[in-house]
Amino acid sequence: MSEVKQVPLYLAPMAGITDKLFRNLCLCHGCDVVTTEMISAPGLMTAPKNSRVYQELLDVEKDEGPLVAQIFGHEPQIMGEAAKKLTDMGLYSGIDINMGCPAPKVTGGGSGSALMKTPEIAEEIIRHVCHATLLPVTVKMRLGWDEESINAVEFAKMAEQAGACAVTVHGRTRKQQYSGHADWEKIAQVKQAVNIRVIANGDVVDAQSAREILRVTGADGIAIARGALGNPWLFDEIKAMMRGEAYTRPSFDEVVETAMRHARGMEQWKGSLYGVVEMRKHFGWYIASRRGARKVRTAINVAPTLEEVEKLLRELGNMEE
Repeated sequence: MSEVKQVPLYLAPMAGITDKLFRNLCLCHGCDVVTTEMISAPGLMTAPKNSRVYQELLDVEKDEGPLVAQIFGHEPQIMGEAAKKLTDMGLYSGIDINMGCPAPKVTGGGSGSALMKTPEIAEEIIRHVCHATLLPVTVKMRLGWDEESINAVEFAKMAEQAGACAVTVHGRTRKQQYSGHADWEKIAQVKQAVNIRVIANGDVVDAQSAREILRVTGADGIAIARGALGNPWLFDEIKAMMRGEAYTRPSFDEVVETAMRHARGMEQWKGSLYGVVEMRKHFGWYIASRRGARKVRTAINVAPTLEEVEKLLRELGNMEE
């Protein structure tokens, strides 16, 4: 097995998923840099100190890192103030600006990928954030708003000139959301057009797709989001590929043990009731590839305790023995 370009692996931000527990799991399995969930800049600046939402959103594991804080918003001054506030916490190694989220509740206010339609505002935001912090500032972006307005190359050039030290490019337009296939060739065009680091993002689900995205784009790193759901071992797999080493997938028993450690951590952090509820989506991802998973997932979604969940998982494992 031949070696390929050695590049850092990033955990891309995912709302409701990339909390401190999931980030730590990915770091333990070969991820190099993790990112917080999206943090609303105006929300951060106005939320009361005892806000449970923001306490959990900003919570970090001891010695966690490298950890990048991602912010979103559309008002340059507030984005700068939020960047300064996060910097002053002393917890983060970088500030990432979300200019790629396709969610209507984000784009409807002019934030996320809607900023690709207003590059003049996006530029002002980047300049304000860069002025407000000495931490590295990066930008997460898409190819454009839709097929008729792809402007990734021009947008990345603007980000570079405004002070960003890297861009992460998701190879889809906002209109595509997460459908269809990521266009890695267009990420390659961005890589060829700028002098800052370009991180490729989109459709990396195994070592082969990681190898291919690097071959096509020549990127300086890979950002992984949905591919890591229920599979933090994906980072180990890709690292083994980059070293030219064989990789052995975890047994289902290992998957269950990891899922339960994850769940117990969630229970300790958020309490018994909320921890079980919060873990349901994760359990579904952990078992997604198993025969009989749909029926077990339905049972997990009404299981009242982690003990009952673990029993269901063990029974699922026994089904294929």
